[in-house]
Amino acid sequence: MRKALLMTILAGVVFLLWPPPKAEAQDPVTIALLAPIAIKVAQVAAPYVMRGLANAGRGCVLAGLDMIHIFLLPIGFFEITFGAPFGFFKDGVRDMIVGSIAPFSLCFHVITIPVRLFGVF
Repeated sequence: MRKALLMTILAGVVFLLWPPPKAEAQDPVTIALLAPIAIKVAQVAAPYVMRGLANAGRGCVLAGLDMIHIFLLPIGFFEITFGAPFGFFKDGVRDMIVGSIAPFSLCFHVITIPVRLFGVF
């Protein structure tokens, strides 16, 4: 146990104190030759990338709405307990149901964000 802890600490110190490698161009001639081709490829791919990012953005908005809907659960509980004499029981039940479903909907929308990049949803 003591050896494992000592080796873990030693490995952590070595990796934390070791300087990261510097990024350098390996072959400037190759980079100069491929840059115009890379620009053309980026121009052709740009509409598809923008469409995928727009779809993923819609998925993020849906996930954000689900995060807000989670807070309806305690609000619904408050409406059922303290607002029932004032006619808020029906609204409280609705809010509790929406708030109970929201975490599952949030998980679904977060999991489908990578799929939305390809325009499936």
